[in-house]
Amino acid sequence: MIPDSFSKKFGQFVTQRPWIIIGLTILWVFAATSGGQYLSFTTDYRAFFSDENPQLLAFEEVERTYTKFDNVLFVVAPESKDIYKSETLEAIQFLTEGSWQLPYSIRVDSVTNYQHSYAEEDDLIVEDLVFDPSELNDEDLKHIKETAEGEPLLFGQLVSYEGHTAGINVTIQLPGINVTEEVPEVVIVTRKLAAEFRSKYPDHQLYVTGVNMLNNAFSEASQRDMSTLIPLSFLVILVMIGLILRKWTGTFTTFWVIMLSIMAAMGAAGWMGVKLTPASISAPIIILTLAVADSVHILTNFFHKLRQGNSRMDSMVESLRVNFQPVMLTSLTTAIGFLSMNFSDAPPFRDLGNISAIGVVAAFILSVTLLPALMVLLPAHKGKKETETPAFQGLANFVIKKQKLLFYGVGGLMVATVALIPLNEINDQFVEYFDKSIPFRVASDFASENLVGVYRIEYSLDSGNPGGISDPEYMQRVEDFANWFREQSGVLHVSTYTDIMKRLNRNMHGDDDAYYKIPESRELAAQYLLLYEMSLPYGLDLNNRLNVDKSSVRLIVSIENLSVNETLALESLARGWLQDNAPSMNTEGTGPSVMFSHITRRNISTMVWGTIFALALISILLIFALRSFKMGMISLIPNIVPILMGFGLWGLFVGEIGLSLSVVAGMTLGVVVDDTVHFLSKYLRARNEQGLSPEDSIRYAFSTVGMALWVTTIVLVAGFLMLTLSSFKVNASMGLMTAVTVAIALFVDFLFLPPLLLKIEEKSNV
Repeated sequence: MIPDSFSKKFGQFVTQRPWIIIGLTILWVFAATSGGQYLSFTTDYRAFFSDENPQLLAFEEVERTYTKFDNVLFVVAPESKDIYKSETLEAIQFLTEGSWQLPYSIRVDSVTNYQHSYAEEDDLIVEDLVFDPSELNDEDLKHIKETAEGEPLLFGQLVSYEGHTAGINVTIQLPGINVTEEVPEVVIVTRKLAAEFRSKYPDHQLYVTGVNMLNNAFSEASQRDMSTLIPLSFLVILVMIGLILRKWTGTFTTFWVIMLSIMAAMGAAGWMGVKLTPASISAPIIILTLAVADSVHILTNFFHKLRQGNSRMDSMVESLRVNFQPVMLTSLTTAIGFLSMNFSDAPPFRDLGNISAIGVVAAFILSVTLLPALMVLLPAHKGKKETETPAFQGLANFVIKKQKLLFYGVGGLMVATVALIPLNEINDQFVEYFDKSIPFRVASDFASENLVGVYRIEYSLDSGNPGGISDPEYMQRVEDFANWFREQSGVLHVSTYTDIMKRLNRNMHGDDDAYYKIPESRELAAQYLLLYEMSLPYGLDLNNRLNVDKSSVRLIVSIENLSVNETLALESLARGWLQDNAPSMNTEGTGPSVMFSHITRRNISTMVWGTIFALALISILLIFALRSFKMGMISLIPNIVPILMGFGLWGLFVGEIGLSLSVVAGMTLGVVVDDTVHFLSKYLRARNEQGLSPEDSIRYAFSTVGMALWVTTIVLVAGFLMLTLSSFKVNASMGLMTAVTVAIALFVDFLFLPPLLLKIEEKSNV
């Protein structure tokens, strides 16, 4: 515990040299802030995965073996609800041809340029399924429809089963030199083409999704939050501080504490080489919310002493004497809570935790240096003399009088609420990270419901030797695996190389449907494949399905918007099938859907350990700071229970825990400790220094810190609720859960902690 003599001398030093303090503050904040020049945004969803993430490594291996998964998907929905009409096929062809002009496009697939193969005597003919849509007659349209519905590579993937929507898939291969600029470059041209399409074909709806649009959505969500939420949060918080303190000087100094804390933290992030994401961009809002708490506690005591007739300097020295230790302690515990986010498996949350921790420490330093220096220089009217806070004296008396009722009543409510936690289930879909104000979310939902979306599981199935994909036995195992997937619930479409080989076998036997099966000879299959590849035009080869030495094939499974558990269960069943039926091809499925599902589950597990670590560290710190093992242990209840109650209420009203909530426990732990620390420190000061009874110590704690806790809680709740306005669901859910937890923490500290203290004291005196 820091001696009061040190706090008093420190307060005297700061208040007697305000200009020196202000000058030194400007210097160190400027040094930290200069790192802001190195800050940048990342537009790659892969930022949510560390370089060592096993699912990311597996996915990148698949992309190196075949073409990249990055794409732009146009989904066309004619008002006629029939894509097999001349005008709609013309619209699809327009988009198909225009898509070749998108930056970094290497392949375009649609129903119009689908490489339809058929036999003509002894020749294999491979050509576009649709040539000039304007000259098609009814017989031609019927033929196109029948062909499309008979081609597994088209039906259910690029044309819907109902025939009411069609897709144009553009494969994008970015150079990777500067992804931050390359992704927007693709999006700008894509949106220009989409606008041209809508103008030319007004009776056709067009939706644009795909991985490139997903990456851009991350960037747009970040920039939207920066341009709207951060300024709005500043305004709301400062207005609240002004209304609560009713002193322009207090509002002015608090503003600079907030501003400089954010500048220092973001500058430090730049020095650390952090790339901002929608998750980490919420750090300024968190910092400005938390920075207020320290200032409020110091200013509340400062103005209280002024109203009692003390001078500005004496009032500030006394405020620092009383608040230095609890403010420092709460800042440390809050920082520890945020630093526990380094246990997260997702780098953006580590960045958020580190930036916020730096901001919290910076806010503490500024609150005990810059704020006092400014307050002794600025004019401060003493106002009406005030010696007590009647509202909180009344609350203290109520709590003491009804202590038994509150102990068992609130305790029972706490137990009942915590018991609701099992109502939660792990669920996360990365498309739903964005609300429906983001075009990508709307387009992706439509695509998933009417065609195929961005949810996929990919497999690279190895034959074991070069050219082995032509082995009939190998192809049959691939075919069986694909057919197994087609029977599974939640699977929309399966794209496999064997569908091509069955078609070629039929073609080379005079288009006899009896030969729509795997070729019986390896040599024959290899010849078919060679002939087919030689007939394909540039850009529509099989590199997206076969590796270079023809030893493995890519199997793509498009799935519905499944939950985390459903996705992982499906992938686990698939691995089990491979192990039992094709052990030589046994491999794990990959793709963004699998990657995000794994990281959500893994992140919850790792953050449990992070929270335990933070709790242990905070408990040890409180025991030493409060110089009481008993009080340190007692503090665990009001520190842990609000978090558990928050998850219980979440289970009752929402019921789904995803990536965003996996970090909330560790993050909020450090925040909710603040109220407990301030209340206990005042309670112990009354017990140890003034020799007051437990009841009078409760009254003293309420009268000295009750208002400050009430004010800081209102500000914290308001600040975190601002995050719920974010278009990025991860931030919105995190903000809502934190706000609920902070509100519960005050409820527990006001109505359960005092009866608990009295109960403990009563047993100690027996």
